[in-house]
Amino acid sequence: MLTLFRWLLRIFTGLIGLALLATLISYWFLSRSLPDYDEDFTLQGLNAPVEIVRNNDNVPHIFGKTDADVFYALGFAHAQDRLWQMTMLRRTAQGRLSEVFGTRTVKIDELMRRYDLYTHARESVAVQDAETQAALEAYASGVNAWIEQVNLGARGRGAPEFFFFSNEIAAWQPADSLAILKLMALQVSGQLGDEVLRARMSLLLPDARLRDILPDDPGSGIAALPDYASLVPGVSPSAAPLRIAQDVLSPFPRRETAGASNAWAAAPSRSAAGGSLLANDPHLGFTAPSIWYLARLELQSGGVIGATIPGVPTILIGRSEALGWGLTTAYLDDQDLFIEEVNPENTEQYRTPDGWKAFETRRTILQVKDAPPVTITLRWTENGPVLPGSHYDIGSVTPAGHVVSLGWTALTGKDTSMTAALHLLKAKSVAEAIEAGKLYVAPAQNLMLADRNGVALQMIGAMPKRDARHQTQGRMPAPGWLAENRWQGSFPYEENPRFTDPVSGILGNTNNKIINRPFPEHVSFTWGDTQRIQRWLTLMKTREVHTRESFIEAQLDTVSPTARTLLPLIGADLWFTGEAAPEGTPERLRQRALELMAKWNGEMNEHLPEPLIYQAWMRALQDRLIRDEIGPMADEFTHIEPIFLERVYRNVEGAAGWCDVVQSAVVETCADLARIALDEALLGLSETYGPNVESWRWGDVHQAAQDHPVMGDVPVLRYFVNIRQSTSGDDSTLMRGVTKGSGPNPYLNVHGAGYRGVYDFADPDSSVFIISTGQSGHPLSRHYDNLGERWRQGEYIPMSLDPDLARAAAVGDTVLTPVEVAE
Repeated sequence: MLTLFRWLLRIFTGLIGLALLATLISYWFLSRSLPDYDEDFTLQGLNAPVEIVRNNDNVPHIFGKTDADVFYALGFAHAQDRLWQMTMLRRTAQGRLSEVFGTRTVKIDELMRRYDLYTHARESVAVQDAETQAALEAYASGVNAWIEQVNLGARGRGAPEFFFFSNEIAAWQPADSLAILKLMALQVSGQLGDEVLRARMSLLLPDARLRDILPDDPGSGIAALPDYASLVPGVSPSAAPLRIAQDVLSPFPRRETAGASNAWAAAPSRSAAGGSLLANDPHLGFTAPSIWYLARLELQSGGVIGATIPGVPTILIGRSEALGWGLTTAYLDDQDLFIEEVNPENTEQYRTPDGWKAFETRRTILQVKDAPPVTITLRWTENGPVLPGSHYDIGSVTPAGHVVSLGWTALTGKDTSMTAALHLLKAKSVAEAIEAGKLYVAPAQNLMLADRNGVALQMIGAMPKRDARHQTQGRMPAPGWLAENRWQGSFPYEENPRFTDPVSGILGNTNNKIINRPFPEHVSFTWGDTQRIQRWLTLMKTREVHTRESFIEAQLDTVSPTARTLLPLIGADLWFTGEAAPEGTPERLRQRALELMAKWNGEMNEHLPEPLIYQAWMRALQDRLIRDEIGPMADEFTHIEPIFLERVYRNVEGAAGWCDVVQSAVVETCADLARIALDEALLGLSETYGPNVESWRWGDVHQAAQDHPVMGDVPVLRYFVNIRQSTSGDDSTLMRGVTKGSGPNPYLNVHGAGYRGVYDFADPDSSVFIISTGQSGHPLSRHYDNLGERWRQGEYIPMSLDPDLARAAAVGDTVLTPVEVAE
């Protein structure tokens, strides 16, 4: 027996030793791709030496004698830290994910090929001005210089992820950078999905109830639209939920995450220090690493510092010595779906205002890993590309004998948005920045600006011009063969909304409605916010003058105006009803929850139970209100719809009718449903988190899910590559943390401010910024998540253009030397 034990011990010890050895070998191979930030390089393609000083937070400060060399070095730095992320963004835009991930991503690639973003990107290279083309070429050369170093120097294939996939890294091209910009346009454009949803819902509900569940921004005064069934005969109502790609690799947005952001600015007259202020925090889906990468470029026109997107050679949001700029999604209605009638005598033709016309067609082949290639026939009409009925559930609103095409401002080979972005870097004033925006095409953005003298908000992006007789005003799919439904070009840039130096001295946008112009001069019927703007107005009005700190305070504010509005309405008949119920009963649990809620100020603090009770209650209530009316389509409303709930509980235009459950004989009141929903929510929470209400904690479920999009679901690895953090806020707070809305934990924080910046032109070098993860995309790097905890705690890092501060305690100083000089 003793001998057996000894042998088992030896075997066990041997296995442990082998496991440790395998771990060490794996670590050695994976760590080979960690760059040495003090290593110098001699490279082709440079005009003169370039210095990359990485400050203590690994933010590269790039100094060169020419702008081309600076962009070259930015490409080199991006590739050092984010090569895997860059190649994934490129593959997504090209529709080539399936070459790596197999059949899992075929549907994603298929739709991307139909959008044809990469073809448009290639065509757009030629329309950039000479300076921008030079920047794109130099940047691509810098990326390729690092790829060459990886291939020649046994640098661990450039990133750990490449060990899991055998595909070669193709050379970077200028079109790749433009394609990534178009991919970002796709990720913040949600009008397509809105059109399908509205059409589907109009088939299920009368017009009055449709206005409840898909309300317009209050005060917009929209005329009633025609019923979709009468507009497009042959479409049957269906309560089946919409089918939108849910894969973590999918770039197609759901409507609750189709772009967002905050930006506000104060003129010198409203600043305590006498200089303009600007704050910006763009909201996108969380990933590890963040989509944002901080950098400083020392151009011939001066220094610029802020946030870049790896793969794109510009500072998209940030500041120079003289100017600061931020971006928010404009929610411009820049997408329209067109119902195209196919010729029954010749399916290669479709109807136009001038008769039948042949589709423009082209075949493309998807290479699929471990599966046969897939051949797709791409088709275009005069209105845009034909989309498959399987995406966004387009097939459910398409009658037999018809197809659907998409009109979208981003689908052009004459997109000069990149030129506009580079011109913005060199602008010295608000007026020059507004002029630079004239060349911008897509995606539509609100450009918030501040210089030393004033502030402005300018919407940039092409505004489609529609006929006043358009049958659906662009809100639902419309017959594409009718001239009145087709686009008539774009409005002049001067027609885009613009606000400069307001009398109040304060400008702000939280994706709220910015202008109330009648159709067709309108911007949109659908806006991204009706709630955050209310809290922002309150905070701005509480001070006569503002400071950098007050702007930071607003960025980090977690008070929910939605909770403050809805709870008194919905709980009006539930507060303080009777004596205390016996312990252990549902009634007592309800009373304890209501006691907490009565004292709560609406702050969605991660350490409190009230936010969790509120969210669970509103979710349960909303589902009960709508599910018996629209069936499984209720699954599309996964987030609290504040205006809907307020309409119901104020009984606006008879909206209280939603409270009566159609399928029951009893006539339920809204108070009945509020009580039933609260009990249901509390029962679910107590089963999951225990019966002690006071011990529940919002931050335990509202964790920022900054997950690796490829390895984030791999057992064991996910603990090393995913970044999870307890967070405050929710869908409607200024410090926005959009909940997932579905799955085992619907409260997971999946979308928010991956970047925050506050710029103070009274003392520009006191400006600050932060991103939500770290600069490196390498999970073994200490810079993979080192900024994440500071981001979670509401801290920032300096945004200085002082070279001496950059060099102080720098983590590395790299010099790139041209081959000619070295010889």
